[in-house]
Amino acid sequence: MNAAEKKKLQILACKVRLGAIEGVYRAKSGHPGGSLSAADLFTYLYFREMRVDPANPGDENRDRFVLSKGHSAPGLYAALALKGYFPMEEISRLRRIGAMLQGHPDMKGTPGVDMSTGSLGQGFSAACGMALAGKMDRRDYRVFTLLGDGEIEEGEIWEAAMFAAHHRLDHLCVIVDNNGLQIDGSVEEVAGPAPIDEKFRAFGFDVQTIDGHSFDEIEKALNHAKTVRGNPCAILAKTVKGKGVSFMENQAGWHGKAPNDEQYAVARNDLNKILRRLEAE
Repeated sequence: MNAAEKKKLQILACKVRLGAIEGVYRAKSGHPGGSLSAADLFTYLYFREMRVDPANPGDENRDRFVLSKGHSAPGLYAALALKGYFPMEEISRLRRIGAMLQGHPDMKGTPGVDMSTGSLGQGFSAACGMALAGKMDRRDYRVFTLLGDGEIEEGEIWEAAMFAAHHRLDHLCVIVDNNGLQIDGSVEEVAGPAPIDEKFRAFGFDVQTIDGHSFDEIEKALNHAKTVRGNPCAILAKTVKGKGVSFMENQAGWHGKAPNDEQYAVARNDLNKILRRLEAE
């Protein structure tokens, strides 16, 4: 991609982060840390990679995305709103009774959400089912799913991985948001899933490791994934939990809580500084 295209993605990713912070702050609950770490991934998928149309969210030939780590819904919602699936104003009603946007993705109530998720591990299994259905129906859509590195401590993840490789689901792309932290602290201290890349490789996946905040590396990895035949793909994206907000970065405590008024002001200021710099360049 050229410099102008990359800058556009960087601006959009910053707006995704602002949207996630806005939603969690207004709701007084939610999960900012993993939403911020995955913002660049959401942005690239929806604004450059996936074949989707907000005007026709149920298109049978669309690419599918499953947020297996469903608690990072605020980041997904911000990306969907920016893409045009629903007004950005919905973000400020996050988690309210009767609102479109619930604490975890709801495929029945939210345009653009392909699978309801929240119970960790199950989203990956659903993505495998979508990919197998596409293969059986001889459709060319691709299926992407985003996992958390804490989530892959779930046994169901590896059952799904075995299933995907067995059925040679080469149009399935698994992305792991490897920010190193989960609700109880360091992923390594809680259950130690490393080496993640070698585990996926042992289960029959084509595996790449990238900087999950580099659009160049995200692009290169996803372009490579398109060329793989006979094996599902896994992209291990190294990220920073709370990316872009000074006091949230690399802090497990910001996995699942909302900022207070002062913290919200600081977070918005941090992100708006980045946005102004990008827009001025």
